[in-house]
Amino acid sequence: MTERARFDRGHTDDLMTFLAASPSPYHAVANAAERLEKAGFRQVAETDAWDGTSGGKYVLRGGAIVAWYVPEGAAPHTPFRIVGAHTDSPNLRVKPLPDSGAHGWRQVAVEIYGGPLLNSWLDRDLGIAGRLTLRDGSTRLVNVDRPLLRVPQLAIHLDRTVTADGLKLDKQRHMQPVWGLGRDVRDGDLIAFLEEAAGIPAGEVTGWDLMTHSVEPPAYLGRDRELVAGPRMDNLLSVHAGTAALAAVATGASAPASIPVLAAFDHEENGSQSDTGADGPLLGTVLERSVYARGGTFEDRARAFAGTVCLSSDTGHAVHPNYAERHDPTHHPRVNGGPILKVNVNNRYATDGSGRAEFTAACEAADVPFQSFVSNNSMPCGTTIGPITAARHGIRTVDIGVAILSMHSVRELCGADDPFLLAGALTAFLER
Repeated sequence: MTERARFDRGHTDDLMTFLAASPSPYHAVANAAERLEKAGFRQVAETDAWDGTSGGKYVLRGGAIVAWYVPEGAAPHTPFRIVGAHTDSPNLRVKPLPDSGAHGWRQVAVEIYGGPLLNSWLDRDLGIAGRLTLRDGSTRLVNVDRPLLRVPQLAIHLDRTVTADGLKLDKQRHMQPVWGLGRDVRDGDLIAFLEEAAGIPAGEVTGWDLMTHSVEPPAYLGRDRELVAGPRMDNLLSVHAGTAALAAVATGASAPASIPVLAAFDHEENGSQSDTGADGPLLGTVLERSVYARGGTFEDRARAFAGTVCLSSDTGHAVHPNYAERHDPTHHPRVNGGPILKVNVNNRYATDGSGRAEFTAACEAADVPFQSFVSNNSMPCGTTIGPITAARHGIRTVDIGVAILSMHSVRELCGADDPFLLAGALTAFLER
């Protein structure tokens, strides 16, 4: 094991703790907020009037968090430096009428969220987590982090074609998990069970946003423990790194020249079009209110936005040893090679030449290596919150991330060094 790997291990250990404690976007933002509170940040309510005082502040809305640090004496036109990420991951989410079953099995009705690799959810021990809404409008987090549900795969004896034709899964018929036995399906059983688990009086829950998760904890992998296997790295790895970077800048010895921001949105995996998504007004509203709270005018707002830069941090594809032909032949990002700069000339990523220079400067300041990623021309790439942020707010945006394998699987794979390297680059970017 190298000296660098030993040095990195504390950050990666904390990432694994964060992943395990964040089975839903609501848990992720609560855990990010807790870390920021320890760094001196305080929550502000969107319904309150904001003041122009310096220091760290954050807004929570559903599964999204926007946090920022105002240095002492910052002018109203001071630009922002933003780390953008998302809190949601593809999974199986509980339907409004969850209690179902057949043939003596009790099941939970689920809907497919985002684009998960469905086969990776088969024969996994699953827990259930999310947000419960009570009659008085308050919300409570719930997390049953033990083997509770399972999507059983059909035995090969009953599907002899699977070896020749491959596994074919119907999202409606084949992905409903079992969670017990009983011929009589009783409406309300699941929610009553979760009320008891969360210590809520029976009948108080009137709304819910619930999802399943693998209860297998993150773990180091490999002969030299140089890899990490775990859930929801897309994109809680970036949320964790951005939180660590913002806390480091806010508690550093010198004040940053700009206003550092963390913006972690929900609903990236299904298009970002929500009040907590990157295509909603949340980020722009928070930034504008920060300008105006410090006595700024619309002119100050325009000046601040014109000088603002956002690093949109999301996971990307490491070269796959079994499918190398699927990657661009001259761009093969490798795990533990440092963060990746994501480029697509058709604006599926927001990076341009000036963005590359911005990221290069941050990595050089942090002494962090980085790699470039482009897709194979024959395989259109995905997209991120980067182009949305750039277009919606007129903010210069650069798409970056960490190279992983098994993206959108229930359990993804990254290098043990890369989370630390990403955090270092984000810290240097926010400090500039």
